[in-house]
Amino acid sequence: MSTLAHTTTTAARPAESGLAGSGELDRYPYAETPGAGRSALPTWDTDTEMGRVGRRSAGSRGRGLHGQLVQQLGQMIVSGDLGADRPLVPEEIGQRFEVSRTVVRESLRVLEAKGLVSARPNVGTRVRPVSDWNLLDPDIIEWRAFGPQRDDQRRELCQLRWTIEPLAARLAAGSGREDGKERLAEVVEIMSHALGQGDALTFSRADAEFHAVLLQVAGNRMLEHLAGIVASALQVSGGPVTGCDRPTEASVGQHRRIVDAVSSGDGAGAEAAMVQLLTVHPEVDRVVPAPREH
Repeated sequence: MSTLAHTTTTAARPAESGLAGSGELDRYPYAETPGAGRSALPTWDTDTEMGRVGRRSAGSRGRGLHGQLVQQLGQMIVSGDLGADRPLVPEEIGQRFEVSRTVVRESLRVLEAKGLVSARPNVGTRVRPVSDWNLLDPDIIEWRAFGPQRDDQRRELCQLRWTIEPLAARLAAGSGREDGKERLAEVVEIMSHALGQGDALTFSRADAEFHAVLLQVAGNRMLEHLAGIVASALQVSGGPVTGCDRPTEASVGQHRRIVDAVSSGDGAGAEAAMVQLLTVHPEVDRVVPAPREH
């Protein structure tokens, strides 16, 4: 029997997972509402460095057949359908998914860069154990969040955010990045306007930018490097909710309190406000949503 023939597969989702690709986050429309004075509101500035946040890493899957194959194989590996040390024969993959040898080769290279597979002379390509995976890769975060490990992924992301974001808020209050602080205030206004217009997409993207900009303003390059991870966490959030979970007046107010503390240089206040924003409400019990369909 073929290596992959007995494996139950799911339909590959499109490359657009809801996270913006390079150049796609900086500008998007508000929901059209008659009489809405959008021109006076902050917008996504394609020329502003602080607006370029929350994107996928450069090594992320692309579009077309290549992107779909990366997505499909990645999900199969992360879900356990293709277990550790499982051989991946390029010819079989090409036949199974009806793609060219070039597509298979490039897809396996992407997966190798993520630590999911390894290719060795005289051994071939094999699935690597979880301990070798790059668990901070945005794609792997997403695949784990929509697979059997969803509860572990959600818990680990929450713990990570609780560790880094209150610290980032405290550091941001003591930094001299006035451009970033101004951008935080602008983004909160965008969130507020989006809430009023019922524009959940704009709200969620503004939310992602808020947290990524905050990590930038903190002035710690290692924290800034985690911006994409926080964006991924926001995209796959589920289960017990935080203030970032959904568009509400309370969420906007909590974000605004962070901005006020950061702007006034109140490190302790900014840290406390972020902790409040990330506080889990135990009375709410939800599950991670299913993967988006085509």
